[in-house]
Formats: sequence, structure tokens, C-alpha cells
Amino acid sequence: VRAPLTDAPLGDTGAPMPIRCALLSVSDKSGIVELASTLAARGVKLLSTGGTFATLEKAGIPVVPVDAYTESPEVMGGRVKTLHPRVHGGILGREGTDDADLKRIGGEWIDLVAVNLYPFEKTLARGDSSFEELIENIDIGGPSMLRSSAKNHDRVAVLCDPADYVTVLAEIEATGEVSAPTRQRLAAKAFAHTA
Repeated sequence: VRAPLTDAPLGDTGAPMPIRCALLSVSDKSGIVELASTLAARGVKLLSTGGTFATLEKAGIPVVPVDAYTESPEVMGGRVKTLHPRVHGGILGREGTDDADLKRIGGEWIDLVAVNLYPFEKTLARGDSSFEELIENIDIGGPSMLRSSAKNHDRVAVLCDPADYVTVLAEIEATGEVSAPTRQRLAAKAFAHTA
């Protein structure tokens, strides 16, 4: 059990939000090694999937595969990997309200989510993509994680654009957290992205 940084209630209070666990699952790997290494150096537990996991592991960054966290293997050729109560419970859970439920399902708080979607538009723009390839580039888990994170931006920082990594890392380095105004801006960006 981790002690909270503050006794302030959640909501629009601007309460400090510690970054204890981050889920990183990106198609665009720009800046992900730098983001992950900075978080890991601060003692943040990192969860990851597929290619992102391989990239971070190759860089020597300690990372836990999502299927080890969920205790449920990827299935259907990778189509189902993050659609799991431990993932979405860890993201959507309201600290101080949903603690017992999260404990019951064996999850933990996920405080930062970095996800960008499969490159559907780029795949389509190539002009030589098969129908099957296009279908496999329709992201399901990514939008779900982005929207879950954005919905719970009172507690979770959501990153859908590598251009935002620098700002978030600067805040974490300076204060150990991501500020409420930044979380709100990032949530709005994630909602627009998934729309």
C-alpha cells in the first residue's frame, strides 16, 4: 500500500498527483525511450505492450509486460491485450472511492498513460494497403485507454502526442507530478484525438 502525497480530496482541487505507475503503448516511438528512462529513474513502475515493450527492454529500461500485470495473455493475434479490468480499473479508479475494488481485482493505480494510435491514416495514404491490413490498423484498445485516462484526468495524465513528453517530464522533474491544468489540457487533446 502506497501512502498518498496529500489528504486533499480528488476533483477540481488541483491536488498533487504522484506518478507511481505508467502504461506506455505507442505506435510512434518518438521520445518514448527518454520518457520511460526518466520515469524509471524516478522509481515509476512501467507497464508496456508489444513493440513498445521490446523497444524499452532493448534500451535496458525496467518494464513489465501488460500480460504479466493482467495475468492474462494477449489473444487473437494481439487484438485483445489491454481490454482488461486491471488496466481500465487502474486507470479509471477513483482513489479513496474505488480502492477496495482495485484491490479485489488485483490491480494498481495507473497514473500516467502514453498511447498513440495505430497508423491507420498513414497505412491508407500509402495506396497499396490491403483491406486486411487496413482492418488491422483500426485501433480498439488505444482509444479505450486514451478515453479512460482523459475521463479520469483528475488523477491520470494522458499523453497521445510525443510532442507533449517534454512538458510533462519538465513538470515531473520539477515537482514530482503533473499539474492539474496540464492534465486538463492533455485530456482535452486526447478527447479531440479519439474523436
